[in-house]
This record gives sequence, structure tokens and C-alpha cells, in this order.
Amino acid sequence: MMGVYMKVAKLIIGIVSIVLSLFVLFQSCAAGVGNAIAANGESSGSSGLFLAICLLVAGIVGIVARSSKGGTIATTVIYAIGGIVGISNVGTYQDLMIWSVLSFIFAVVFLVSVFVGQTYPVKEKALKEETKQE
Repeated sequence: MMGVYMKVAKLIIGIVSIVLSLFVLFQSCAAGVGNAIAANGESSGSSGLFLAICLLVAGIVGIVARSSKGGTIATTVIYAIGGIVGISNVGTYQDLMIWSVLSFIFAVVFLVSVFVGQTYPVKEKALKEETKQE
């Protein structure tokens, strides 16, 4: 029963992640323009852009591969990389800290779903059952 909830949670997180990526993208563009105008040498706008792309890609992969263990692990890695890049480059764009922490939270949910609750079909077992039926 817990597996159904994990699939729904991954679907919801994927949708929220895609919508959130657009918001982070626009904020990052504004921060990047501000950094360029101020000529302060900060890269928080560019890091925000990278985080937005990671949120978008992870959201899409999370939705498409929510029933796959490999897809879930890939989504976890993408969220974690985006969070690490974002949190390590927080400068004048302070909202980047919030979006990076949220990316880490999404990564933890996907990581937990690998070990707890959701069961994934084993390909070898399915292949053996098919050959027995023939």
C-alpha cells in the first residue's frame, strides 16, 4: 500500500518541480542581469539557471520513470547535483538557498522511495515467468 503513495508523491513532486523550475529560471535571469550590471563577479544567477535546469530535468525524469528503480536513482542524483551547485554559489541571490534546500528535500524523498515502500518489478523474474509459460 505504501508503494502507491510513493508513486503519487513522486508524481506530485515532479509536477511541482517543473512548475518551480520556471519560477527559479526567471528569478535567476533577473539575478544574473543584476550581477552583470553591478559587475560584482558573482555567479549566483548562473547557478540558479543550472538549478532550474536540474529541477526541470529531474521533474520530467521523475514523472516518466516513477515506476523504475533506475529512473528514481537518476532523479535523486539530478536533484542532489542541482542542490549542491545552488547551495555552494549563493551570493546576492539569496532565494537560491531556499530552492537548493527544496531540491535536497526532493532528492531525499526519491531516495527514500528506493528503499522503503515502493516495490519495483524485477526484469529477470519477469523473463523467467514468460519462458515458463511458453
